[in-house]
Amino acid sequence: MKFELATDKIPAGDQPKAIKQLVKGVKNGDRYQTLLGVTGSGKTFTVANVIQQIQKPTLVIAHNKTLAAQLAQEYKDFFPNNAVHYFVSYYDYYQPEAYMPTSDTYIEKEAQINEEIDRLRHASTQALLTREDVIIVASVSCIYGLGSPKEYESKHKRIQRGFETNRTEMLRVLVDMYFERTNADLTPGHFRAVGNTIEIMPTNERVIYRLNFTGNNVSNITKIDGITRSIISEPDVFYLFPAKHFVTPEAERKIAMEDIKLELKQQLTKFRKEGKILEAERLKRRTEHDLALIREVGYCNGIENYSRHFDRRRAGEAPYTLLSYFPHTEDGTPDFLTIIDESHVTIPQLNGMYAGDRSRKMTLAEHGFRLPSALDNRPLKFAEFQERVGQQIYTTATPGKFEVKLMEEDNKLPVEQIIRPTGLVDPEIDVRGVVEKSNYPGQVKDFISEAEKVVKSGARVLVTTLTKQMAEDLSEFLDDKGLKTKYIHSDVDTIERIEILTSYRKGEFDCLVGVNLLREGLDLPEVELVAILDADKEGFLRSETALIQTIGRAARNVNGRVVLYADEITKSLNYAISETKRRRKLQIAYNKQHNITPQTIKKEIKSIADQLRTEHDETVDEMLKIDVELFKKNPKKILKEKRRQMEEAVSILDFETAAIVRDEIRYLESL
Repeated sequence: MKFELATDKIPAGDQPKAIKQLVKGVKNGDRYQTLLGVTGSGKTFTVANVIQQIQKPTLVIAHNKTLAAQLAQEYKDFFPNNAVHYFVSYYDYYQPEAYMPTSDTYIEKEAQINEEIDRLRHASTQALLTREDVIIVASVSCIYGLGSPKEYESKHKRIQRGFETNRTEMLRVLVDMYFERTNADLTPGHFRAVGNTIEIMPTNERVIYRLNFTGNNVSNITKIDGITRSIISEPDVFYLFPAKHFVTPEAERKIAMEDIKLELKQQLTKFRKEGKILEAERLKRRTEHDLALIREVGYCNGIENYSRHFDRRRAGEAPYTLLSYFPHTEDGTPDFLTIIDESHVTIPQLNGMYAGDRSRKMTLAEHGFRLPSALDNRPLKFAEFQERVGQQIYTTATPGKFEVKLMEEDNKLPVEQIIRPTGLVDPEIDVRGVVEKSNYPGQVKDFISEAEKVVKSGARVLVTTLTKQMAEDLSEFLDDKGLKTKYIHSDVDTIERIEILTSYRKGEFDCLVGVNLLREGLDLPEVELVAILDADKEGFLRSETALIQTIGRAARNVNGRVVLYADEITKSLNYAISETKRRRKLQIAYNKQHNITPQTIKKEIKSIADQLRTEHDETVDEMLKIDVELFKKNPKKILKEKRRQMEEAVSILDFETAAIVRDEIRYLESL
């Protein structure tokens, strides 16, 4: 299928010019282009038009999961008939393995994996291997190690009606593809065998494929809804990919284990020559224990640290990543488009991942906690990333040093998108503090007074602080003062962040407090007031770029304004205020020339978090809508009936229905 932009919107303002220039640049083979688009000018819509005209698979990289989720939803809206996927780190919590020599403290790796995000990651890679009309919106996790696409694809199976295999052989195939057998609820990556049938839930979608066997043939295939158990269809064929991205054939696994033994021997010799007896003994015990587990069960904790051996890579060679799954020409040239969103933040992130990872693992290797090959389980170096992506478009309102340097080297100017189609003007800026020489009550009291006025009109307020603790404390304080308030920062779980922003837009609370996540790219047209506390504290969070980006959060509402709390006008403040005034002047002149009356952006409130909610949860919610009222009338009778339904479902091995009823019972009992 081709990319098909499904929208009634027509490019306006600076968008037509920007689209034309960017498409021309891509067709001319330009390696790098920068789209300098102010907040609210519709950069995503511009890029969507470029994708439609270029017709190439596209990778969009954002600098945090929240922004990636928002972008994924926007591209899904623009391309509903194409494959738009979300690829971010699947850890809800991650504490990397580390060692601190000064205090002789070893920290074990701890991780909590979000199964829904893992499913979306599999959906991304499978789409790239089976379709051409694919847009992947990813965080910087796209430069971290992933299994070989060649091995992952080679392990997939085409299963069709009449396929010559028996039930026993099919069970072996599924185990070989890293699927796990279960007698309970089916979840992605699991299967169960009942009588003469096998039921499989693939890793990329919450449906069940039931295979019926007659003799040595698959006699029938049924696609079933994973929760309701209703039949969706009876396909003649479907494709099944491995349940894990890291796939190693048995023969190569044995060779890898021999290589690990050889590396262990070499490192033990080195340690003993250096007199590091403790380190040698520590490394010997750990590695031999890992090898025993790999030999017996095919897996050990921290197996990714041996990935270089399993991938058959040379020392220092870059790992496979999501980029490896994108299409390439016959000579290996990347054949896809790359969009770096909010590039002034995302580029430094991509550039900094390797050094931090290497420093931590060097310490582990030097003290015998890991073999030196663990250093090759790493993110890409920035130069390696640049080699592995196709033509790039950087989108930002504030180009960073990297983008500016590239433009200077190519003697090019950015593609500017200053004029907004909506006619919206950059917000007015009000600086408050001792610098005013007025009866200043202090920044928090003054902010509360301003926020109350905005909330009364039905609009929203956004305020940024310098630290996470300040965000939490201020949120609690404002809540006590009668302002419905929530906070958001990097310690808040991925899905929860998205849900908070969605409920904020819906008006379920009035004031959002944050640190750094409230800057680049977040589209919140309901915000009328943005307040920046401690705006004169020079640093990363109050730099020229950070201030302009934060000010931009008020640029999507016709009544948008910004209050900067500062006791002095710093260099960054002076630049941010001057640049905002320049942009206001350009937009006002354009509006006057074309007789445009500015309009607040109207945007439907959607959330990718809705897709991350399991069908199980949605079904429970639907059933509760009916049963809660009945429960209030006769609690004992309803609970008794629900327990009977659960037991009946278990008796016929309908575990999905049993689980739904079980969770409904738990909720009713809590009332």
